[in-house]
Amino acid sequence: MSISESPWYRTFFGEDYLRIYQFLTPERTEREVEGIVKLLGLPKGRAILDLCCGHGRHTVSLAKQGYRMTGQDLSMVFLKHAREAAEAQGVAVQWVESDMRQIPFEEEFDAVINIFTAFGYFESEEEDQRVLHQVSKALKPGGLFLLEMMQREFLMRNFAPSLIDRHADGLIVLEEREFDLLTSRSNVLVTMIFPDGERREYRHAARVYTLTELVRMLALAGLHVQACYGGLDGSELSLNSRRLVVVARKPGE
Repeated sequence: MSISESPWYRTFFGEDYLRIYQFLTPERTEREVEGIVKLLGLPKGRAILDLCCGHGRHTVSLAKQGYRMTGQDLSMVFLKHAREAAEAQGVAVQWVESDMRQIPFEEEFDAVINIFTAFGYFESEEEDQRVLHQVSKALKPGGLFLLEMMQREFLMRNFAPSLIDRHADGLIVLEEREFDLLTSRSNVLVTMIFPDGERREYRHAARVYTLTELVRMLALAGLHVQACYGGLDGSELSLNSRRLVVVARKPGE
């Protein structure tokens, strides 16, 4: 199977993604949602946009806790899974199929969340900056933006050029990684090897921003950083933190 000519983010997020990332368990999701709720500190009933919501694992859980949820994603496959999950859990969620560079709301949300390194997908900083301007537009005055992604410093200190993951069902997932120091982009080739010998390949990539760069970009979008953490558990940010969480606020009420 050849790798598509389309941008990676249009081809990677499908059924095979869910097989590759089997570690995204319901238990992990519940821990992450608990952290999101604590870090946002919003009363139940407030409106939250889950930007790049994927198959809705955080969106549906937050809706169950009483938040008015909207999930936006580009993948029709993921949104189908998300709708089915919401129906199965008996919660109402508004689902939007759209690129994150176009958020079709204005001053609608008390918070926007972007989880699991769903930022930095595009080829230029200008396009990533556009996403932050869209987030700012979608937030009510005083609204919060919670961004969670890999931390560049940890990635650099612990960079591994390859990984082999053997799944219980016999699937083997190979990752071949390279980091472009000029562009600060992490580029990964993923090869799935099935028990019958079938192979499928995907690529994914992300610009990995430093905290300093993110603070500047958020400020350009009119969002002021309130706090930084080393994970959704609210841990202190350090050079040994695998993850980076930034909470920023839109000025206003």
